[in-house]
Amino acid sequence: MERESLLAILIMLLGGALQQLLALWPSRASCEAPPAELERRTWIGLWIPVVPVLFVAAGLLGWALQESDPVRDPLDLGVLLAIWAPFGLVFVRAAARAAWALASRPADCGVSTIGLIQPQVVFSPFLAKQLDDGVIRAALAHERSHALHRDPLRIWIAQVVTDLQWPWSSPKRRFEAWLDALELARDDEARANGADGAELAAAVLASVRFLSQLPPAESVRFKGSQRAHARLIGDSRVLRHRVSRLLSPLPGLSRYGESGSGLLDRAGYLLIPLLAATVVLSLIYGERIIHPLLALTL
Repeated sequence: MERESLLAILIMLLGGALQQLLALWPSRASCEAPPAELERRTWIGLWIPVVPVLFVAAGLLGWALQESDPVRDPLDLGVLLAIWAPFGLVFVRAAARAAWALASRPADCGVSTIGLIQPQVVFSPFLAKQLDDGVIRAALAHERSHALHRDPLRIWIAQVVTDLQWPWSSPKRRFEAWLDALELARDDEARANGADGAELAAAVLASVRFLSQLPPAESVRFKGSQRAHARLIGDSRVLRHRVSRLLSPLPGLSRYGESGSGLLDRAGYLLIPLLAATVVLSLIYGERIIHPLLALTL
């Protein structure tokens, strides 16, 4: 077996096994935190089970770069399939769902933000003609906040990360908690920029009514669509809480990075340098570690 093939198998085997174990990581974000802070915490929580797998892959990559090619002792085809099947199928499923989310036309949500690289706000004229100007402005303010933060791209990436931890329920709960916090945070940002809370609540409820009037086929497609865009209504599970917040006075907004989560935010910028350092260290010491590991696993 060539070096690259063995590298792919090891990443699939060791990284996949570790990913399945870390997928059970519980979500600890407090629902009492301000939405902006809660959104950051839940976003970081999505990545906590994935980061160790990235370091495993970086370590294996460093070892492969210094290993002679071809690698000795090729594996039998049956062994390859046995190793690849459990974790390879999870990867293939995640890749297929990600591709489908990009290729499929977003369901008509009334008002939403689409586009991964250059987000654009889409407003259905059928919904717009039912709303007052102030309500339309409030909805647009919310969606422009999504576009500013490139939330469609973040939602697509978060869905991929969640799918890589299938079939466990904990990753899905973390994803849903982040989506809930995301909508509340964008509501607060829109209101801080001048949108009226009552008008934004009216836009949310009007979007719900709009979706309830969709033809059955379009309604089914909306419920089963992959999220590659940001939409105004969010999840119906938190609709009552969201409307209640919008009808209440806007709470004081905490500045980004003032809380303890600011340290974790800054740590994200260190990820790439740390991964690069892992590759370099494995170039130097990888043979001492990987060869005994190969003897145990293969």
